[in-house]
Amino acid sequence: MKNILISLVHGYQRFISPLFPPTCRYYPTCSSYMVTALKKHGAFKGAIMGIARILRCHPFIKGGYDPVPDHFTIFRNKDARDEYRKSMHLK
Repeated sequence: MKNILISLVHGYQRFISPLFPPTCRYYPTCSSYMVTALKKHGAFKGAIMGIARILRCHPFIKGGYDPVPDHFTIFRNKDARDEYRKSMHLK
């Protein structure tokens, strides 16, 4: 199941995504986040995490660095974001 979902995301990345301008507010992109979440947490939890990330990606959010956390959560990885901002000497 995990491999099927990853194949679907790769199909999206290759055939559908190039048709639209880049608009993802997060790094890594939402589709890359989904693939990583599926590999790290399996089909069910990874899909939930990826869908939650897609729902968070909208024009009213600040965005920024948000890697897949090592533990299952549907919320943003604030610890990694804060560590990244500190290493880059950002606010």
